Amino acid sequence: MDERTVFQSMRRKHVVHVAPDATVYEAACVMTSANCGSVIVMTPPDSLLGILTERDLMTRVLARSVDPQRTAVREVMTAKPVCTSPETRVSDAVLVMLERGFRHLPVVSGHRILGVFSLRDALPWELGAAIGLAEFREQVHDIPGG
Repeated sequence: MDERTVFQSMRRKHVVHVAPDATVYEAACVMTSANCGSVIVMTPPDSLLGILTERDLMTRVLARSVDPQRTAVREVMTAKPVCTSPETRVSDAVLVMLERGFRHLPVVSGHRILGVFSLRDALPWELGAAIGLAEFREQVHDIPGG
């Protein structure tokens, strides 16, 4: 079976975004309305500044008692996020996410933002392929001189 690309697997093929001066509360409302776990922070037309995720809301807002109605997204977003191209294989994207500890990966073609690939977009066998590759890499690193 041919593996899908991240663009083929993305359920949402449009960019859910907010401006950097939007409040965290406004961003959370956008995420809730769109039923997604992240929002791209950008300035028009396609200037990617960062990403705000559910984890950012939990660790940088709620856990620190930051007021979401008075805090700008730029203050708590993940700036300059790791991105991937639309042609990236799903297992390769998942591997990057597993190794770096995040679940959302902006998909960019040139300077154009196409959307966000989420771990939820991967099929179980694609996740399994990525986990197998991660375990293989770990074993290779455990070999003396590896």
